[in-house]
Amino acid sequence: MTTPHERTKAVTDTRELLQMLASSDDAASRREIRELAVTLLRHYPLDIDFDISAAAPPGVWAAPEH
Repeated sequence: MTTPHERTKAVTDTRELLQMLASSDDAASRREIRELAVTLLRHYPLDIDFDISAAAPPGVWAAPEH
């Protein structure tokens, strides 16, 4: 079971990965990117998590389009 801390860390770490990829001139290996993606996705929020979050504090998250 994913904890709220793990879920939040997955989102913030994913943002950092995307920022790193966007600003990098070096080509990272496919294997490294795949391994990191698998790690981040382990606790990444599911659509149901966004549905619940969108209902709690409206305006912070949007419910995903299904």
